[in-house]
Amino acid sequence: MNTETPNTTAAPTTAAESVHLDALRSTLAVRAADAGLLEVAYRTVDSPVGPLLLAATERGLVRVAYAREDFDQVLETLAARIGPRVLRADARLEAAVRQLGEYFAHRRTAFDLPLDHSLSSGFRRAVQAYLPEIGYGHTATYKEVAGSVGNPNAVRAVGTACATNPLPVVIPCHRVLRSDGGLGGYIGGLEAKTALLHLEEAA
Repeated sequence: MNTETPNTTAAPTTAAESVHLDALRSTLAVRAADAGLLEVAYRTVDSPVGPLLLAATERGLVRVAYAREDFDQVLETLAARIGPRVLRADARLEAAVRQLGEYFAHRRTAFDLPLDHSLSSGFRRAVQAYLPEIGYGHTATYKEVAGSVGNPNAVRAVGTACATNPLPVVIPCHRVLRSDGGLGGYIGGLEAKTALLHLEEAA
């Protein structure tokens, strides 16, 4: 009687197998999109402020997330709030990747991408819609932003709108500072906020 335990350890994936799997995923993503079954496409990219997860619906870019937010949790939230058909699909995000690369290389000062604002509503959405009005290399205070959106007493609510901005970098909440010149909070962490402000100052 053979009492040996069978070897169930999977062999390491070879480079060729990895390329094949990537091609298969790409084909599945294209087919899902063509069939109208792809609700959220995502991919990750490296950047000077760390890895970023980008996600888009058919309407446009819906999410930019920092690694500190936990990419798996971000994808679960997208599945719950937008739809369960979430798939890695690079093609839908090519323009976003290109424009982010240009921004980090000092070749772009504003983004020109279709955006899906479905993760924000009400006052938060109004604040986030205003933020691109703060020019590249410039800053504004939370109080100034509150006044600009018609509610000068809503300073704390402006802070919340910035802290919950689903599209950081593209919607530049990093340009909003405290009245005393302090950084305030930032979804990507203060190190990332400082890096973005220095990047724009250096351009």
